[in-house]
Amino acid sequence: MAELPTDPDALVRTFCAAFGRVDVDELLDFFADDAVYHNIPLEPAVGRDAIRAVIEMFVGMASDMSFEIHRQVAADGLVLNERTDTMVIGDKTIALPVAGAFEVVDGKIAAWRDYFDMGQFTGA
Repeated sequence: MAELPTDPDALVRTFCAAFGRVDVDELLDFFADDAVYHNIPLEPAVGRDAIRAVIEMFVGMASDMSFEIHRQVAADGLVLNERTDTMVIGDKTIALPVAGAFEVVDGKIAAWRDYFDMGQFTGA
């Protein structure tokens, strides 16, 4: 894998672009060992093994996936973005509006929180 950017804004942009390749090992390289990933409607995943399980669940459901960033701001290691996460699951395409918050420490994602409507994701 190529060297990751250390600038928080560039790191998060590179991370979001990497979702389109659905390579779990590549995605895990962006995280600190003790990182926390919290899809707010779900329980937080703490540490790389737990984060791997969550990412594998989402990647395993989807035959295609992409994150489109609409707006992103960064300051003092905190990166906030508004984006649309699109997943193809079976014959259904889900375009999910998401607000993401990333805390970047020493060039790695230390915390990632995504806020979205679970009902929209599940079709409820």
